[in-house]
Amino acid sequence: MSRPVVLKALWGAAVLLLVAGCSSGGGGGGGEPSRTAPATASTSAPAPTPTSTRDGRVTVAGTLTEGLASPWGLAELPGGDLLVSSRDEGTITRVDGKTGAKTPLGEVPGVVRAGEGGLLGIAVRDGWVYAYLTAAHDNRIVRMRYGGGDGDRLGVPQPVLTGIPKGFVHNGGRIAFGPDGMLYAGTGETGRTGLAQDRSSLGGKILRMTPEGRPAPGNPFPGSVVYSYGHRNVQGIAWDADGRLWAAEFGQDTWDELNLVRPGGNYGWPEVEGRAGKAGFVDPVAQWSPSEASPSGIAYARGAIWMAGLRGERLWRVPLSGTERSGEPEAFLKGTYGRLRTVLAGGDGRLWLVTSETDARGTPEDGDDRILRLEVR
Repeated sequence: MSRPVVLKALWGAAVLLLVAGCSSGGGGGGGEPSRTAPATASTSAPAPTPTSTRDGRVTVAGTLTEGLASPWGLAELPGGDLLVSSRDEGTITRVDGKTGAKTPLGEVPGVVRAGEGGLLGIAVRDGWVYAYLTAAHDNRIVRMRYGGGDGDRLGVPQPVLTGIPKGFVHNGGRIAFGPDGMLYAGTGETGRTGLAQDRSSLGGKILRMTPEGRPAPGNPFPGSVVYSYGHRNVQGIAWDADGRLWAAEFGQDTWDELNLVRPGGNYGWPEVEGRAGKAGFVDPVAQWSPSEASPSGIAYARGAIWMAGLRGERLWRVPLSGTERSGEPEAFLKGTYGRLRTVLAGGDGRLWLVTSETDARGTPEDGDDRILRLEVR
């Protein structure tokens, strides 16, 4: 059975045509400015009157935009517009938070797309756009100046942190700023399982650094950006209302995980997968079979962690009470929109949800991929 067709727009009175983005390219170092396509806007026949659909605690209020190619990272600008990265094209696009109109901001130089690598997570802070990307010899975090006004373009990428191991798989890639103002990044062990337990490696870790890429004050290992270790492939990071860090992680064949992250904690991989009750390792707060989850982005809203599932094709809700679950995880939107890549909290019980059908592992239908607007309770 095919997935239902969703609405082409939520708030606009007209459908805005997709502006062609830049083609992907792996060449180029960090010294050339990003290539920017001119922004154009077109209108066509009026959009249908939006309707909402409800699945228990989740209401899909509509589709903000569609026609995205391999979307991965999502960040919200101060005015409410969104930035979305394309893993395979290596581009960043601005999406109007009300109309869904898309403005290409350019192709980020130096991105090498292979397997699960490419242009991955993005974050916004103090006039900078931060990006986690796969380069020729490593994964790295860069930042680019961006004023955020009409006609503004991305500046020249400046390295923040280099030397993160890269592989065909397990590149991690999620980045976000924490309540402490520090930049956090989730990395993968690239299929080389020993990296996860090696504290001298940046692979299979959660990293914590200053906005300039230096080890953050108070890190558990002096002089290091490593914050926690023993991870297989961290794909989602978020903070709850009390400032605690949570992370979603791909397992291998048995258990995917949601972890409460403690400074210096060892999360077990490859020695253990899922709950082991073994001294020296931190057990997950929740776990799933990969067929039900394959977790990607997470967000905190309404007293719960919301987790996007790729292979599981559903949105999970994990209710929290302090450092523990307050109930069993609940699944929503099962199979309705296909693979789900990224979820971002927008305030007031609103979530942005990004689908992932055009990543070479999905079954794209007309309109994929999309950003959906959710209201949760």
